Order: sequence, then structure tokens, then C-alpha cells
Amino acid sequence: MNTNLTRRGTVAAGVGTLLIPLALMLGTPAQADVRAEPVGPACASLPQEGEGSAEGMVDDPVATAASNNPELSTLTAAIEQAGLADTLNDAENITVFAPTDEAFEKVPQADLDALLADEDQLTEVLTYHVVGEEVAPGDLADGTFETLQGDDLTTDEVDGAYIVNDSAKVVCGDLETENATVHLVDTVLLPPESTSSPS
Repeated sequence: MNTNLTRRGTVAAGVGTLLIPLALMLGTPAQADVRAEPVGPACASLPQEGEGSAEGMVDDPVATAASNNPELSTLTAAIEQAGLADTLNDAENITVFAPTDEAFEKVPQADLDALLADEDQLTEVLTYHVVGEEVAPGDLADGTFETLQGDDLTTDEVDGAYIVNDSAKVVCGDLETENATVHLVDTVLLPPESTSSPS
């Protein structure tokens, strides 16, 4: 009788020992789900509240989130012109290297107008900015990623900044939307066959 009680006590103690770390493990996802703050010099120019803010973008799919961000008005217009809004919104776990309005201002106006008027080429250029997987900032230090357009883009870390294709700087990284990670870049990326001009 005493032996049975002793065994039961030992088993109960063993179960208790197992339950404590299990409870701690179950609490871990809530902590891991806390997203890091976006980082980069252009993050300061984002709205501090509302749908266009970093916090507000989390609730919308990426094309919708971009349309609410004042830094991405030209990109939004290009996405609509190419008919890609639904495609981007319906995708899962993608990464968008999103050119800011200042990035589009670097493109000569005649070339930009020609690009916007050519839906096929516009689609090529825009889908070259999208990677079909989640690319966190830690992956940008030395990466090669296949884009939805089909060609690869490369990323590197230079003097503490992330550079895409040796030309575009990530000016605000790790913005999260409902279905995508967004890195704002300061230069429009062009597929290899289009590197001379977007026209």
C-alpha cells in the first residue's frame, strides 16, 4: 500500500516536471510572434498612425497596403496599370522590394511614360521586384533570390546598408503586410535584359 502511494507520488512528480517546460514552450509562440520594428532612414517619413503606417499596413494584403502608403503612390499606380493588384493581394508569403516615389523620380519622365504605356514590359519590371518567399532582413546580407518575373536578384550588405543588385539601397526594411514582407528601395530594379533603360 505504501509502495503504491510512493509510486504514484513519483509518477505525479515526474508528470509535473514535464508539464512545467511544456507550459513554458506553449508560451513561447506569443513572444516569438512579436514583429521587429522596420529599420532604415526612410522609415521616419512613414505616417505614424493610420492605414499607411507600419502598424496599419500589417492588416492589409500588400497591394492594398501599398495604396495606403504615401511613399508608394507611383508604385501603386503602376500596379493598377499592369492589373497586378489582385495577383499580389492573393499571393502568400511573398517579399516585395518596393520602389519609393523618389526611386521612380530617378527614371527619366519619357522612359517612365513609355514603361507605363507598355503593359507587358511594365508587368516584367514589377514582377522582378517580387520574390515568391519571405525574405527577412537577416537574409539580405548575402542572398540570391528568384523573382516572380523569372530572373534572380541579388542582395548584399555594404557599410551596414542592404543593397539590391549592387544599385538599389533598402531605405526601410521589414515592413509587414497581411501576406508579404516589404523592403522599400531607392531605385527601380530592372530585369537583366532591361538594364539599359525601362523603355
